[in-house]
Amino acid sequence: MAVEADVSVAELIRALAGGLSVGAITPEELIGHVVKGKTVMEKIPTLFERDERFHVVDRPRAECAWVFDGAGVGTEKLDGTNVRLTVRAGQLVRVEKRRNPSKAQKQQGIVDGWYVDTDSGSAEDKWILAAAGNTDVSGWPDGEHPSEALGPRIQGNPLGLEDHRCVPFDFQAPAVPEVPRSYHELRDFLATLDSRFSPGHVAEGIVFHHPDGRRAKIKRKDFPRSVPA
Repeated sequence: MAVEADVSVAELIRALAGGLSVGAITPEELIGHVVKGKTVMEKIPTLFERDERFHVVDRPRAECAWVFDGAGVGTEKLDGTNVRLTVRAGQLVRVEKRRNPSKAQKQQGIVDGWYVDTDSGSAEDKWILAAAGNTDVSGWPDGEHPSEALGPRIQGNPLGLEDHRCVPFDFQAPAVPEVPRSYHELRDFLATLDSRFSPGHVAEGIVFHHPDGRRAKIKRKDFPRSVPA
């Protein structure tokens, strides 16, 4: 649904709820559309607005105001490939990968990515599946877990890992305490931030997590090389 319309997932759900209130759809239809919407990923917003060169500028985005109010906690943003692992009774039953909208789709207003199934016969998915297969999910709760696939053959292996694995965002992302919240302090902080996941390597960035589920991100490379004081 949401990938076919110029709306976010949240806006889509509100619209469907409105349809329910006036009798345009049934409760069963509403639930069906919401379940279908689980396969769509809303992009995590970057903390700051960007300039024409796609660098961030010292102008916080309105939807990220909670970060600058001091809410939420920071975790390390891992530099790999976004996947989703479905677990049932401690067993891995499904591996999906992120699909971003094409240029043509973006021109149609489709901005959010979505998940699609991996293919065991596809060379493109070989190392994602290797990472998933090497990940011990026996202690994971049942559910669909957005994760980062990492390893020697994924994204150039910036963390210098010796094997492939997946790290779930919801309960295993490395915490980063006392993260600064201002533009200049964040730029300086990220310039030398050591990875908690792979010490000796520079972390890619930070993801802030609000207790209500909202997230916001900032990466080291988002900043221009020189910033006016």
